[in-house]
Amino acid sequence: MFGIVGRKPQTPQKVTTGRFEIERDGQVASLEYSMSGNILELIHTEVPDNLRGLGLASLLAENALRWARENNLKVDVICPSVHEYIGKHPEYSDLVLH
Repeated sequence: MFGIVGRKPQTPQKVTTGRFEIERDGQVASLEYSMSGNILELIHTEVPDNLRGLGLASLLAENALRWARENNLKVDVICPSVHEYIGKHPEYSDLVLH
């Protein structure tokens, strides 16, 4: 089974960067983000080859979007896999900047 590692610690500043991560079998799937004010920019999802097909990219997107909702953030989606996830889960579309 895999566990959610969580976000990397951040230092307080105007623009922060980091990753949402899921660790499995000693490898890490991640979704890079940048945050400025109340906007969470979801940049790039990376899943190691041997962990692909397990739904980890979707889980990373869901975790990031839930976190954005809980923290009243808007989301700027750059990552194609997050964009695809939102297309399949329109309940998160209200978070996306238009």
